[in-house]
Amino acid sequence: MPNPTRLNVLFMASEADPLIKVGGLGDVAGSLPRAIKALNSSSDNLSVDIRLVIPYHPKIRKGIYPSKQVAEFQVHSTEGDILAKIFSLEIDGLPVYLIGGTPIDQEPAVYSVDLKADGYKYVFFSLACLALAKELDWKPDILHANDWHTAAAVYSLGLQRLSDAFFSHTASVLTIHNLPYLGSMTAPALEAFELPPADNSDLPPWAQNMALPLGLLSADSVVAVSPSYAKEILTEDFGSGLHTFLRAHREKITGILNGLDIEHWDPSSDAEIPSNFTLDNLDARVANKSTLQYKMGLEVNAQIPLLAMVTRMDPQKGVDLAVTALRQLLVSNDTNDRQFQAVFLGTGNPRLEDSVRQLEQDYPRQICARILYDERLSRLIYAGADALLMPSRYEPCGLSQMIAMRYGCVPIAHATGGLSDTIQDASTSNLGSGFLFMNLQSGGLVDAIHRAIIVYTRFPHEWQKIQIHGMQQDFSWDRSAQEYLQHYQLLSVK
Repeated sequence: MPNPTRLNVLFMASEADPLIKVGGLGDVAGSLPRAIKALNSSSDNLSVDIRLVIPYHPKIRKGIYPSKQVAEFQVHSTEGDILAKIFSLEIDGLPVYLIGGTPIDQEPAVYSVDLKADGYKYVFFSLACLALAKELDWKPDILHANDWHTAAAVYSLGLQRLSDAFFSHTASVLTIHNLPYLGSMTAPALEAFELPPADNSDLPPWAQNMALPLGLLSADSVVAVSPSYAKEILTEDFGSGLHTFLRAHREKITGILNGLDIEHWDPSSDAEIPSNFTLDNLDARVANKSTLQYKMGLEVNAQIPLLAMVTRMDPQKGVDLAVTALRQLLVSNDTNDRQFQAVFLGTGNPRLEDSVRQLEQDYPRQICARILYDERLSRLIYAGADALLMPSRYEPCGLSQMIAMRYGCVPIAHATGGLSDTIQDASTSNLGSGFLFMNLQSGGLVDAIHRAIIVYTRFPHEWQKIQIHGMQQDFSWDRSAQEYLQHYQLLSVK
């Protein structure tokens, strides 16, 4: 039986910062296990042994984080057994295992454009993670998987623990970071690694041989990355065709908001910004705005509202809505609405990139586009822009709005998912930290920007209150880690 004073947690992910990072999942997997491990020092009656496992991607920073091989074993496949090689290292005292093998070694990118190859890579990785626990003779009380890449481990665990005493008391948690990515091309890999379709389940027929739906079926707990997203995935609009199934299993679905690395994102010590500042000296922030305006070729004027969008150029992020809304404001009959500047930073969909470039070309004195990835510039934007646009069509959690608020940059966002959980609308609350809109059309965003511009230009003290409320929010991983630990404990005693 599980020891109530000790928990073994196997945390699986496709990427983890600082070893390798592509997106937000890398932030989560790099921060959450370390935050959970850190809770050991503050708990007198519980010890958590949490271990992180990720694939040994060819692009992992091997020189910076050297590892040693600790094991190797075969993973069975009908197409021929595959040798898995296991390497280990520590990051801030957190044990980390890297799993290599042909399906991983031959794919240089973390996520391949060849979805079938990705399916083989991640199903192999998932099964190798379970085999690793046995190889180490280390029984996990909790198997914590993330998204479709590791969902096959949850499904396999559900099949194994019926007859395998090693896993008989292992509970599973599957965190959903982005539901639409179901692992649509995993069927051949599941078949090759002898994971059968869930023919007799309540999954829709089309989902019975996809990694993420199978993981959702077998998981003891499903965690969405914000409370609002946990509710949204039960609806037809956000459920990716699984809404009926998810509603039937709603009792095991919950939402835990992701955190932010508050040491990494700290305006009082950030070496990448010209002028550090805190709540107590917000006036020092103006120097960052001036630097940003100058760097972007815009008029250096503290009185002009400076809007920004730091994003992946993707339809999900509502870049098209932002472009349309700004165009409407730039031809508005209201003089105040026309008096703003806007900066775009990001890459992605070529059509969206072109639309942003065209907006800059049409209004070069007010719009600046930087179609590239530049973390240093992103920090200057967070520290210098007045408001951040986030008109996302859906946003499971969102990281940019947390960073923006921490840096005194007021978010203007669609009230969805984690955005509605982290931002209080200043138009309806005395504790407002941003501006939200419900209507997912350019008109809704236009209205939200209009409200923000009025407050910025006419009521500067109210604007500063909004900044302060945002900067006072606790987005630390400590909060999320505590919630996950409580969740683990509940599962371990069931």
